[in-house]
Formats: sequence, structure tokens, C-alpha cells
Amino acid sequence: MLSESENPPIIWPSESSVTDFSGKWWVAHTKSRNEKALAHDMINREISYFLPMAWSVRRKSRRTIKSLLPLFGGYIFFCGDENQRIQLLKTDRVANLIEVKNQQQLIDELAQIERVLKTGEPVTPHKYLKTGQKCRVVAGPLLGIQGIIVSVKGQTRLVLQVDILGQAASVEIEIDMIEPVE
Repeated sequence: MLSESENPPIIWPSESSVTDFSGKWWVAHTKSRNEKALAHDMINREISYFLPMAWSVRRKSRRTIKSLLPLFGGYIFFCGDENQRIQLLKTDRVANLIEVKNQQQLIDELAQIERVLKTGEPVTPHKYLKTGQKCRVVAGPLLGIQGIIVSVKGQTRLVLQVDILGQAASVEIEIDMIEPVE
């Protein structure tokens, strides 16, 4: 397990946003538990990436263990050219590369997740949903974010989906801060 300072940044270069990257977006499906190691390899190769991560706290025996875990286990998003794609394959940490057909849709979906992570609100992985009410946040730090509303253990959560992965993440939200999208 890595110490907090040994974890790679969620986005690299750190001062960037996913909307600033130039090149073609790809999704790297990593070999088991290789997301962070691949992120470090990408920094060394100067390949821009986005690895959304969230804190997980669990108790084991009498100890509390706090870990920074990938929000979408086994996946890291990167942006680059053909040469960088080949460099990535040479790391022996990638099981498969997923070509992104709709580049703008992925950028929009990742930008929403990036924005939520920057607010510091606790984000958790969530089951991907195909049905449900699509809503937009109308107030607060998440203003303008769109997702699907679900109720989990009495909490209202806004689910943010990444269609290319068939995965999602969710953030707790007050019901009076959202409106339906038609």
C-alpha cells in the first residue's frame, strides 16, 4: 500500500484539466491492480492522463486503513498521439486499449467527474445505471453537473456515468439542489 505522498496525482500534468489536453483520448484497461503504477510510468513518459481516485476507509481488526483507490478499477484515461500509445503498450501494465469513438462525449463525462473531485465531496464507485431520472444540479458547488438520481440507504445520490466503461460514480446531493432534465 502506498503512502499518501507516493500516490500519483489524479490528473497529470497537475495544473491541467481534462478539457485542456490535446491529442486522441484512449482508455487503458490495466492488468490487475496496475492503475497507479501505470500512472507513474505515464508521468515518466510525459503522457497526459486522468486517473479518478477516491478515499476508501475500512476497518481491519482494530486498525483503520485509509487508501486512495481508483474510482473505476482497472482503467486509466489518457490523451496522446500514436507514439505515446505504443509507449504505453510497452509498459507491460496494459491488458487492452479501448478506442474512444466519441471523443467529445468522453471529455464531457470526465470533466464532470473531475469537477466533482475538485470540490472535495466524497465520491464512491456506483453501479452503472441504464434507467432512471436524469437530473441537473441547480445550486451549490456542483451547479450544472448532470447525472441520474438514485436513493441509496436513504441518501439521495447523483450518479455520473462513463458510458465507454459501463461504469459510474456517485456523490451525495440534497434533493432540493436538483431539477429534472427533459
